[in-house]
Amino acid sequence: MSEAKKILVLGVGNILYTDEGLGVKAVKCLEEMYDFSDNVSLMDGGTLGMKLMDSMMDSDYLIVVDAVLGGSDPASVYRLTGEDLRKSLGFNDSMHQTDLVDTLIYCELAGSRPETVVIGMEPVDYHTMGLEVSPAVEERIPAMCRFVLDEIAAAGGSYTPKAS
Repeated sequence: MSEAKKILVLGVGNILYTDEGLGVKAVKCLEEMYDFSDNVSLMDGGTLGMKLMDSMMDSDYLIVVDAVLGGSDPASVYRLTGEDLRKSLGFNDSMHQTDLVDTLIYCELAGSRPETVVIGMEPVDYHTMGLEVSPAVEERIPAMCRFVLDEIAAAGGSYTPKAS
C-alpha cells in the first residue's frame, strides 16, 4: 500500500485589508471546526511569500485558500488550477513579498513542486484597512470551507467535526 499524500492547506492574504485576509480566516475556521488525518496540515501563510517554500516543497498536494479576482459576483467561490492560478491575489504580488506562482516555480527548480489547487473567493473589499472581512464574505466562508474539505477528501485526506 502506498503512503498517503502529504496535503498542505495554506491560507494566504493580508488580514489587515478586509477581504484580502479571507483565506487565512477560512483556514482558522477549519482548524476550529475539524480534526484532520495525519497527512493533512493547515497553515496560516499570511504574506510570507518565499518563506513558504520549505512547507510547500514538503507537501505532495497544496491547497491554497485565498482571495481571487475572477470577475464574478462578490463572494463567488472558485477552484483554480494551472494558468488560472494567477487570478489569486496572493499570486499577483499585490502586497505579498513574492508571487506564489514564482515560489512554485522555485520549488520546481529545487526538485519538489507540489500539485496545486486554489480555492478562492471573489472579495468585496480588499483595499480598506480592517481586521474583519465584509459581511458577504463572512456569510460565504462556510461554503468556501466545504470546497476545501471536498478537495482534502479527493486528495486522500480525511476530517471529522470536532465535538462542540
